[in-house]
Amino acid sequence: MNNTINHQQSQQHHHRLALFVIATAQLMVMLDLTIVNIALPAMKQELHFSSTNLAWVIDAYALSFGGLLLLGGKSGDLFGRKKMFITGILLFTLSSLVGGVAQNQIWLIMARTTQGIGAAISSPTALSLIAVIFKEGRERNRAMTVYAAMSAAGGALGLLLGGVLVDFFSWRWVFFVNVPIGLVILTLAPYVISNFAGFKVKIDFFGGAAISAGMVFLVYGLLKVSETSWKDRYAISSFVVAFLLITIFLGIESKTSEPLLPLRFLADRNRVGGYLIMLFLGGAMLSLVYFLTQFMQEILKYSPIVAGIAYLPIPITIGLTGVVVSRIIRKVSYRVFLFIGPLLIFVGFLWISRINLGSGYIDIFGPLVLIGLGMGFSFIPLTLNAVSSVDHRQTGLASALLNSSQQIGGSLGLAVLVTTYVSAYKNSIASPKMPTNSLTGGLQAKDLILQAMISGYRNALLIGSAFAGIAFIVSIGFLRQPKQTEITETITNQEISLNNDSAININ
Repeated sequence: MNNTINHQQSQQHHHRLALFVIATAQLMVMLDLTIVNIALPAMKQELHFSSTNLAWVIDAYALSFGGLLLLGGKSGDLFGRKKMFITGILLFTLSSLVGGVAQNQIWLIMARTTQGIGAAISSPTALSLIAVIFKEGRERNRAMTVYAAMSAAGGALGLLLGGVLVDFFSWRWVFFVNVPIGLVILTLAPYVISNFAGFKVKIDFFGGAAISAGMVFLVYGLLKVSETSWKDRYAISSFVVAFLLITIFLGIESKTSEPLLPLRFLADRNRVGGYLIMLFLGGAMLSLVYFLTQFMQEILKYSPIVAGIAYLPIPITIGLTGVVVSRIIRKVSYRVFLFIGPLLIFVGFLWISRINLGSGYIDIFGPLVLIGLGMGFSFIPLTLNAVSSVDHRQTGLASALLNSSQQIGGSLGLAVLVTTYVSAYKNSIASPKMPTNSLTGGLQAKDLILQAMISGYRNALLIGSAFAGIAFIVSIGFLRQPKQTEITETITNQEISLNNDSAININ
């Protein structure tokens, strides 16, 4: 009897340590999604990024993470979850170190790409480890809760910690901070995570490569347009290659026996609607943090730490709203929340797009609260919508597609909005009112440059509101009322917890 009790206690202790390692890994990945945004102005200044190239610091990570997420999840099935989890964390940690010592733009962008690949391997593998380590029911639900909480903490902590590190050290420390965390995980993981052998499964490498490359060429084309024009031959060539690669991907998926994305999986109207909503909201939210961070630091002259604190209304309102939504969603169809959420985000973006040279924090605070409320209303129902009426063996695929939609939507959306920003900036700066000489004229020119930046920010945020508006229209046009039995069964099985990590991302 005593031996049995001791064995159970030992196993519980071992499981707690395993959960600590897995949740800390997720914290690190989520931390990186937000912490880098606060450091963008400092990176821009030191490495002499243009407005267009600066977007690649974010897009390189989002594209590699979102584009390879399905492939990363499959790698754990083939080679073993523990082995691939450690591989992903090792790659993420090393690329963080390389990014921290970057001496030029290409160096940093390549490090960010490799970080995204590491995250694409470790994040889905971490989630699947929870599923195999912890027993179904209360034990697994509790582990999922801890995992989701660490995801939320990572997003919020990134904003605050990023400001502290940039203010007191340098932008390089937003990468260096991952190194000690990664070393702790790599030290403990071999001892506290059990071996789970892989099994025979085909990996659609060609499909994964085609869609990832297609997204890269599409983003490159959009950013190239911002530098030149829509007639630029490199931009046109990039769009053509992107179209061909995406077409090849669809062809591969329709013929291969084990596709990354089974096309029949997209036959469900509600599910497709949910992915489209997340795609457009992802584009809006990543762009908000990207442009608003620069506005606060370059126009309002906030220090990085103050800029990080200024974002607190978003994680706070998401957390509070999420608690309320999780408690009443049994009684209210999640379709209602997916109407209200995007609408609130749309209004919040319209409000914040009114910023100008005379704006203060009060002009930012209200929109951030409204946008945070909209996100809180949207993301848990989006997760529930993704896994509702899905066979339990496909919940991982459903969740991964939702996460991929967010990351790819973010990268494409940012490319579109950077193009919008640069176009508005150039149009404003080319004004014939721009003075060309005298000391007074120089001061006026500086003011007009600031006004041109404001014009770019306003236009970009206005397009961001259009993304949220499209998400609202999709929620009306695509989503159907689910059966109450489906809602109850899905919540009872705790599927809602499965992808809370992507639900709580603020970018």
